Amino acid sequence: MSRAYTPYGGKKKHRWLRVLLVLLLLGALCFGGLFGAVLYGSYDHIQGNPQVMVILGCQVKPWGPSILLQDRLDKALSYLEEHPDLTIVVSGGQGPDEHISEAQCMYDYLTDHGVDGEQILMEDQSSNTVENLRNSAALLAEEGYDTSEGVVVVSNGFHLTRVRMLWGRVWDGDAPLSTLAAPSSHVPSRLKMYLREPLALVKSFLFDR
Repeated sequence: MSRAYTPYGGKKKHRWLRVLLVLLLLGALCFGGLFGAVLYGSYDHIQGNPQVMVILGCQVKPWGPSILLQDRLDKALSYLEEHPDLTIVVSGGQGPDEHISEAQCMYDYLTDHGVDGEQILMEDQSSNTVENLRNSAALLAEEGYDTSEGVVVVSNGFHLTRVRMLWGRVWDGDAPLSTLAAPSSHVPSRLKMYLREPLALVKSFLFDR
């Protein structure tokens, strides 16, 4: 019995299809691992006795903080009820679609909720996470604040794995890092950010120095 003839081009096509499927599988596994790391990092962790709080900025709306940013601020306010004497850094610049800087918006929200403006430092030049951390560290050093007892960083839970990764790159000295994981109460934003964050983690790992 004669064997059916399979053109060479058909074999090549099938080989490339298998390669594509393998690459897609590897990509899915990598994404799954990164997604797991993001989920694993979404927790409160306080070590030592931090005397400084850094609140990372997020989008400002025409009427005030976005829901994600308000989640961060409310988490900070809850912690400040038992730790009212912390020095606070609000960190975030002004995006092209924002009428004020994220730092100014956070300052206004905190003071409207009873926080003494004298204990708040505004870092209003940063545009991403690594700049948030680097500029906040520089501002505290410039103002002469001691961070040796640690710093507590406040952000949404999805963000904190990346914060921990970047911390050692940008913060001079041995300041212990504590974290407060704000909820993400806006469901569409939560889904979007948890899907986006694994890719942002790779980007920061490679380029944020």
